[in-house]
Amino acid sequence: MKDRTGKELSGSEVARKTGSRIKSIFLEFDIFLLHLLGYFPSHHVRRFFYRIGGVKIGKGSSLHMGIRFYNPKNITIGEDTIIGENSVLDGRDVLKIGNHVDVATDVMIFNAEHDVLDPNFSAVRAPVRIGDYAFIGPRAIILPGVNIGKGAVVGAGAVVTKNVEEFMIVGGVPAKPIKERPKNQAYKLGRAAWFR
Repeated sequence: MKDRTGKELSGSEVARKTGSRIKSIFLEFDIFLLHLLGYFPSHHVRRFFYRIGGVKIGKGSSLHMGIRFYNPKNITIGEDTIIGENSVLDGRDVLKIGNHVDVATDVMIFNAEHDVLDPNFSAVRAPVRIGDYAFIGPRAIILPGVNIGKGAVVGAGAVVTKNVEEFMIVGGVPAKPIKERPKNQAYKLGRAAWFR
């Protein structure tokens, strides 16, 4: 038997790859179930099942309908944080979202991608961290290895390829600094809409 690059595999390598593939199938099925449950119109029910699925969710946080997870066991969401509809949360590496963070609708946060310069198109993984009081605007994309500082703002539709300093507002493709946000952030996000 050969791998995808044509290299001949030993018996133990075949067994390891087979076991890994079976494990991936079960993970993909769990993620599929979480995706279906993501359309249940109750924050409490969704949070309950997301926690069973492995997502660590802080007190008072709301995850709106239609969220997609990639390996939920590596995802931590702080207290009083809101994740908007149809967002993608990638847990193939560590994803840590702080307290009082507002992640808007259709945001995609990735911590794994392919190395397009590698002849084997290998996977590259790196953790993503989002600090307290950050705001991620609608349809923003955050790429692997990025740290969003405390109180930072990512504008709508921005593609974040590099770290964002604390309290900095960034926007564009790729995201660039626009101006600084006031540093006295102390708000609570409040309750989420019931049927979102």
